[in-house]
Amino acid sequence: MAIRIIRKDGDEILRKKSREVETVDNKIREILDDMVETMHQSNGVGLAGPQIGILKRLVVIDLYDDNGPIKLVNPKIIKQEGEQEVEEGCLSFPNQFAKIIRPAKITVEALNEKGDKITIEAEGLLAQAIAHEVDHLEGILFVDKIIPGTLEFVETEE
Repeated sequence: MAIRIIRKDGDEILRKKSREVETVDNKIREILDDMVETMHQSNGVGLAGPQIGILKRLVVIDLYDDNGPIKLVNPKIIKQEGEQEVEEGCLSFPNQFAKIIRPAKITVEALNEKGDKITIEAEGLLAQAIAHEVDHLEGILFVDKIIPGTLEFVETEE
């Protein structure tokens, strides 16, 4: 496993659409493992392929609960319900936070790291994180959805 470089605001790749993964093989599993390690090192909740410069439909999420990391290949939101106003940040936009509107509940179809089709019904933070990462796969960034006047810059101590 390896820590990958996270692409930051202004990097053109963050605006590109990701391609479907044809086959879930050892290379894809290695990328997913690297993504989890990179996300954990940055204390993130989610990470998408484009954020590490890979235009493949890959997403990892970890709510740091008993379930451990979730690895999704070709995730597609097939149903969404309701709305929730959430505070959100992004590893590609360090120290920036804002309020945005996300679906309250979603249903997602994807492949897992074994290549098996899975369906996840999510609400709250998990729904928020999945929606955020799926947006990345479409070249959509959280800053595109900010509720006006809510963007904050938070300095952190290194």
